[in-house]
Parts: sequence; C-alpha cells; structure tokens
Amino acid sequence: MKLSETLRKSIHISSLVIPFAYRYLLDFNRRMGFSLLLVAFTISMIIEFHRFWQRGFRKTFHKIFGLILRRHELKDFTGATYLLFSAMLCVAFFEPLIASCAMAFLSIGDTFAALVGMNYGKRKFFGMSKSLEGSIACFISCLIFGVFWLNNPAIALGGALAATFAELSKIPVDDNLKIPLSAGVVITALSIII
Repeated sequence: MKLSETLRKSIHISSLVIPFAYRYLLDFNRRMGFSLLLVAFTISMIIEFHRFWQRGFRKTFHKIFGLILRRHELKDFTGATYLLFSAMLCVAFFEPLIASCAMAFLSIGDTFAALVGMNYGKRKFFGMSKSLEGSIACFISCLIFGVFWLNNPAIALGGALAATFAELSKIPVDDNLKIPLSAGVVITALSIII
C-alpha cells in the first residue's frame, strides 16, 4: 500500500477520538458535543477557503498535507472537513448512542475497507476500484464494533450493512458523509421497529 494511503488511514482511524470523547468524556452531552464540533468545523472551513483563495497559504498547505490529499481534494474540501460536518449532523439529528456508533462506523469501516481492499482485494466490483474483500472487511469490522457499542446484534447488523453499502455505493457524495448518515438513519429506524 502507498505511504500516502497508509498515513491517510492512520489519520482516519484516529477520528475515533470523536465518538469516544462524545461518549466517555462528554457523557453524551449533546449541546457540548455539537458546540465543539461546530467550532472545529468552522476552523476547518476557514482553512479550506483560505487555501482556495490565498496562493501562498495553498502552497504551504500542500507542502504539509500534500502527501495525504487525494487528487479531487486539491480543488474540493478535504475528507477531514466532510468528516467534521457529518459528525456535527450525527450529533444534531441522532440519539447520542446512535450518533457515536455511526461516527465510529465511518472511522472503522472505511479504514478496514481500504486497508484490506488495497492489500488483499482480488475481486473487484464491476466498473469500480472497490473489492469484495474490502467490503467484507468494512462489514465485519462495523458489525463487531456495533455489537459491543449498541449491545443489540440485530440493530448492529442493520447498521453495519448500511455502512457497507454506503461505502460501496457509487452515489457521488463523499464517503465521510454517506457512511455515518446512512448507518445513523438505519440504526434509528431499527431501534424504533425492534
């Protein structure tokens, strides 16, 4: 696997600090969680627009983060900004336990999908760079985490499937938005039904 992708996924898995801090440090204090994420998102947006508009700042930004940026992120928002935005939406719209699980599914599922898919992915889906092995890794890692986090295997199964299908889908929306929001909606619906 490329060094850039390894670094990127190391940062991605470290975003687990958000759901863990929300649960264990903030004790699911929704107002505080949302406020902190709003501040982080605002700072991220200021940096994003500054790099779009200021050539000197853009050069410095690319020197520091260029190795981990994907090609489309050179002219679009970075994955980190999308991640902070989706975390903010999860806290705002989902019950705290569900919000934290959906955020963790992004950190865990997307990371395992990439690591396994890039290293062991032999069976590619038609017309896609994503592999069956990567999708299985996404599903299993989310399911295991979900069972322990939610303490309900049936709901964890539905959430893990939603996260996996969102990660695999060709819908032109950033994975950092698709995965947690899809998982959160499905887990919420299942928690009402079951």
